[in-house]
Amino acid sequence: MIWIILILVAVIVTPVLIERNRSSMNDATRGGAPGQFVELSQGVTHFAWFGPHTGPVAVCIHGLTTPSFVWRGVTRGLALMGYRTLVYDLYGRGYSDRPSGIQDQQFFLKQLEELLESEGVTGSITLFGYSMGGAIATCFAAVAPERVDRLVLLAPAGMGLTSNKLFDFIAKAPLVGDWLMLALFPSFFRKGIKAESKQASSVPQVYEQQAEQLDFKRYVPAVLASRRGILTDVLRDEHRGIQAAQIPVLAIWGQEDSVIPPSAIGTLAEWNRTAEHEVIPDAGHGLPYTHANQVIELIRNHLLATT
Repeated sequence: MIWIILILVAVIVTPVLIERNRSSMNDATRGGAPGQFVELSQGVTHFAWFGPHTGPVAVCIHGLTTPSFVWRGVTRGLALMGYRTLVYDLYGRGYSDRPSGIQDQQFFLKQLEELLESEGVTGSITLFGYSMGGAIATCFAAVAPERVDRLVLLAPAGMGLTSNKLFDFIAKAPLVGDWLMLALFPSFFRKGIKAESKQASSVPQVYEQQAEQLDFKRYVPAVLASRRGILTDVLRDEHRGIQAAQIPVLAIWGQEDSVIPPSAIGTLAEWNRTAEHEVIPDAGHGLPYTHANQVIELIRNHLLATT
């Protein structure tokens, strides 16, 4: 009997100990990081600028699990189009700090607003959002429409996620869900990366860099905090407000996306009847790095048609 108890204790304690022993994101860890850093009210934020200094400003917001390096293929194309592009790591990812607590709309909008203020970006911007970043971009455009010239959404969240009973339970269950996330998410995440790694990428070593996120403390809890936060929001009113503000919207989708359900296209089309939609054949969820060239071509065509 005692061995059974010890085994159960070991099973329970192991994921917690693994998390505790992961590397911390600190100055030493950031030593060789590209880009720049700024201390904002909720912690240090890592960011970088690309493209000409005098071009119109574009801001790219990444998704739930993959930091700002996801945009490297797209930023090259935007630079050739004349954009001065800002990318940054959301809290809990990449080289940014990992504050605790719920990661809701207000949490992410505060980071973006403070970063723009710190960098002296006061005029209107073209806003790009990928996956969860699409939800953040949508919320920003809805609360500050005068600051957004155009909204480009890649496989955006906000219209519902593909159902997964296990992770739906984890998101809803306090304590037990936290433990299950630490115990199960790393394995599921690695399997997802391995499955996608068969596709070519415009970002060198993107799949290895994705997996490296698991080496750092509070990355997994940050993913869960977002799943419990902004990813629970249905952004119907926000998209209707964006239409009312007459902000041009381009939504780009992957035909084989297993993260964002196919119904999301129709849902967004119902909420914002002026939004333009493009579907990339044979593409999954990783549009910015698996299909960067097609994404840039669609953006260029959209700009030519609407300016």
